[in-house]
Amino acid sequence: MDSSTNKAGASAIRRRDFLGGGTALAATGALPLFTIPRFANAAEINLKYGSELPLEHPQVLRIKEAAEAVGKETGGRVNIEVFANGALGSITDMISQTRSGAMQMLSVAMANMTTFDPKASLSIPYAFKDYDAVWAAMDGDVGAHSRRVISRFGLHVFDRMWDHGFRQMTSRVKPIASPEDLKGFKIRVAVVPMYVSLFRSLGSAPTPINFSELYTSLQTRVVDGQENSLALIESARFYEVQTYVSMTNHIWEGYVTVFNAAAWKKIPGNLQDIISKNFAQATLAQRKDMLALSDNLQSHLQAKGMKFNQADPAPFRKALADAGFYKEWRDKFGPEPWAVLEKYSGDLA
Repeated sequence: MDSSTNKAGASAIRRRDFLGGGTALAATGALPLFTIPRFANAAEINLKYGSELPLEHPQVLRIKEAAEAVGKETGGRVNIEVFANGALGSITDMISQTRSGAMQMLSVAMANMTTFDPKASLSIPYAFKDYDAVWAAMDGDVGAHSRRVISRFGLHVFDRMWDHGFRQMTSRVKPIASPEDLKGFKIRVAVVPMYVSLFRSLGSAPTPINFSELYTSLQTRVVDGQENSLALIESARFYEVQTYVSMTNHIWEGYVTVFNAAAWKKIPGNLQDIISKNFAQATLAQRKDMLALSDNLQSHLQAKGMKFNQADPAPFRKALADAGFYKEWRDKFGPEPWAVLEKYSGDLA
């Protein structure tokens, strides 16, 4: 894909505003899962879909696109209402709501599901060097393993994963060029045990904070830095409260679409097929969106005042190995899941 195509794709992504504004979404009520139509074109099945990601994030744009496609293809029988930007609560709240059936659909990072079982995500720091390795694993045995684990918690998991990208570190006070720069560094991490363990092993001071509270925590200097993909750094406007971006590529993260299992079983098979198909197509399209954006995000963030540095991954991986991080997680995963991971990553511990 040439650069002009990438730029055009990125511009198109930024121009699209499928959601029509977060305030309107947050104020919109949702109907029960199944309703009796009062007139000919009323939806028979009304679904709430939650996401913690900002309105302009490529994943949210594609979620809304898929929801609209499902409505059209089912002739209006299925209505999926999308609530982005944490309008329905923190990711912790939304997981609980989806499991209980208060909402039906959720886009959630696999790592967030590790609070229920560490084996819900086998994406471990420095396991995958590039996207070829990522998609071989996630569209193969690693992804299948994660779906099986997550499905044990009352959730139906769609087959394809959304790309959230390789995570990078940002800082208000200094660039992160080596593990030594993390000593005592106050960094926000997602409420995920592996992420806490990762940064504790590197000598920093990790602080678990839900994403909905992250911008304010950076603004008020509760923490000095955070780590996320470039797409989220840009769409969440972290350039307003952070100065440095260190390209550490320390972990790749994927999101899955999950559906309340009991609600999913009540949907007729032909409608299940339409929903699954459209979200699979949207997921693959979003992966391409992320690639198209990748060539432009660094220059865009630099124009906003952020300063970039490239960090060598070797010292970070060695520091983790020396601290016993990989051995700790091999023991938590168990021999069979660890073997599934190393089939794609090579030897880690």
